[in-house]
This record gives sequence, structure tokens and C-alpha cells, in this order.
Amino acid sequence: MLITLEGLDGSGKTTVWEALHATYPEAVFTREPTNSWYGEAVQRSIDDDEADPLAGLFLFTADHADHLSRVIRPALAADELVISDRYSDSRYAYQGAALTETDLVRPMEYIKGIHEAFSRTPDLTLYLDIDPELAAARSGSTNKYEQVSHLTAVQENYERLIRAEPGRFVRIDATKPPETVIDHVEASIKRFRAEH
Repeated sequence: MLITLEGLDGSGKTTVWEALHATYPEAVFTREPTNSWYGEAVQRSIDDDEADPLAGLFLFTADHADHLSRVIRPALAADELVISDRYSDSRYAYQGAALTETDLVRPMEYIKGIHEAFSRTPDLTLYLDIDPELAAARSGSTNKYEQVSHLTAVQENYERLIRAEPGRFVRIDATKPPETVIDHVEASIKRFRAEH
């Protein structure tokens, strides 16, 4: 089973992901960008304000492809629980927003089309929901992806994804105290696993 954590920068995904280690010690915990050399290239792209957004998309996509072949698919084939801090929905939402500044028509649909050929859809996606202003304040607005204007577009893309697949997403109010957010996430995972 593949469970993913999604949300704006500053929503608390990584805090929740780290807390889940104690609840599910048998699970495979992973994240995107990865710590591979593909992920390092992604990080360089994030840190470079002049990086071309389309080139950045393909760096993220290469990292995702490697992540699938090296970590995700082998773990799922072994019937393990996989919990990922960010996954393909981050690409659709974030790079979809970044590519609106290019000549590319319908960027999020373009990105989804690329991924459909090889990616694996999560079984459950927990969306940690906060507004862009709070997200920017929490994250420190340290890079181009953490600015309020960009996060607003990203949030709109996430909402489009949720509307398209309401059965896969569970919305978690990430403005609550961390302990409450973690409790809601754990309850959602427990309920989903019991039903499946």
C-alpha cells in the first residue's frame, strides 16, 4: 500500500512523516526529492532562481522515475507499507504552477500525461491543508517555490487534483496543533487500512 503526504511548504508534512515512524516502524519511509544524485540535481534546480521551469520538471520527473524503480515498486512488490513525504501530486501542483509562466498550454495536464506512462498512483493521499500566507510564513519563503503568489497557484492545483479524485484524498486541517494533526493523520490511515 502506498500512502503519500502532500501539501504546501510549511504545512507540516515532514513533521507528520517523522511522527509516523514510531507508529509504523515496519513501513518503508521515503520522500521526494530523494537523496539520490537525481534528487541532488532537483535541489540545485530549486535553489537556482534562474533555472528553466521545463528543465526543472524533467529533473523532478527523472528523480520520480528512479524513486519508483529503486524504492517504491520493490517495496510494494514485497507487500510492504510505503509512506512518502511528497510524491507525484507535488509535481502536478508545484511544477504545474511554475510552468504557467511559460508558453506551455495546460501545464498540469501535460505533467500528468508524462507520469501516466510510468508512475504508480497512491492508494491514499493525506493533504495537509493550510492557506498560502501561513505556508509562506512557516516555511520562511526561502526559495521561489515558497512565495505566497506561487503557493496560491499551487494550492489551486491541489484543489483541482482533489476534485478530480475525491476518493483518494483525505483533507487534514494543518492549522491545528501538531499533535492534533498527527492524530488525524494516524486515524485516517488506520481507517483506510481497515477498509482495504
